[in-house]
Amino acid sequence: MKTLELQSLTRSFRDVKALDKFSLSVNQGELVSLLGPSGCGKTTALRIIAGLDHQDSGTVTIDGRNISEVPTHKRNMGMVFQQYSLFPNLNAEENIVFGLTMRNATKIQKRTRASELLDLVGLSDLGGRYPHQLSGGQQQRVALARAIAFEPEILLLDEPLAALDAQVRYQVREEIRRIQKVYGITTIFVTHDQEEAMSISDRVAVMNQGQLEQIDVPQKLYEFPSNPTVARFIGSMNEIPSSIEGQKVKVLGSLKSIAAESEFKENGDIVALVRPEAISLSNSSLEGVPGVLTNISFLGPISHLYINLDDGTEIKVSQSSHQVPRDIKDGKIFLSINSDSVMVANA
Repeated sequence: MKTLELQSLTRSFRDVKALDKFSLSVNQGELVSLLGPSGCGKTTALRIIAGLDHQDSGTVTIDGRNISEVPTHKRNMGMVFQQYSLFPNLNAEENIVFGLTMRNATKIQKRTRASELLDLVGLSDLGGRYPHQLSGGQQQRVALARAIAFEPEILLLDEPLAALDAQVRYQVREEIRRIQKVYGITTIFVTHDQEEAMSISDRVAVMNQGQLEQIDVPQKLYEFPSNPTVARFIGSMNEIPSSIEGQKVKVLGSLKSIAAESEFKENGDIVALVRPEAISLSNSSLEGVPGVLTNISFLGPISHLYINLDDGTEIKVSQSSHQVPRDIKDGKIFLSINSDSVMVANA
């Protein structure tokens, strides 16, 4: 049975349609990220799930029970925001058990739960500290512990890492995933950062203009995007100007066949979408088309090579650093690709 179902949610703000018949199914214990650019509707969807906003049409159900009219405080959901939103007059332990206090838990129950969660998030010695005495990462861990203290059915995370610096963001991200797995909480994670979404999620739902473009496990989403919008948003993508001749597209010396019933027209302007790691390099003119190597960016295990084609198009090629020939230098080089790695889109 699906734990959470969003069915044809629509939400408009004046002339702006934030959600447009948006549907999503999330399984019990699954962590699903809502990924998309600013304004795509992901936070609106999260707020509707939480009951902080209300859809114009559509339903929200948990285990088949329609909760669309259930008030926020009765939905049994934990939520963590981008800004930690801790109570400044309460220490870490008191913040964590605030939800239990509202549910009339006993002092022993609260003390036991606080101790368990402080240990879980690595703050067992800091329960007596107030928010201003904690770092950003520590405050967000307290916020996470507070959100799960009362054992919610659903955990909602609204860009919880955005306010943290890079190293702390990585650490807290790993903590979120570990804790989510320990408790098996069904979780919705909102982010515009594709690396966050791909690394933390069981599945990623890519949103655009209030609609669901594609949902899948991270690897399939990257390797088999359903359309150019997803391909462009997930990972890096070269866009190479091309044209169709005889139902084929020529890209870096390879021919990509196009179905006769496709939307693309003969001699029409299109672009070939190619991942940087899908391109092969050679010093031989027998293998591929010529280009001029202009720069190499070394990033430890990965290197990015930038190559200009004769028509001025810049191509980015990504390779494991140990695969880049040590004698390579600026100058002519040849590029080739397997046509199966090409996606075609309108220019």
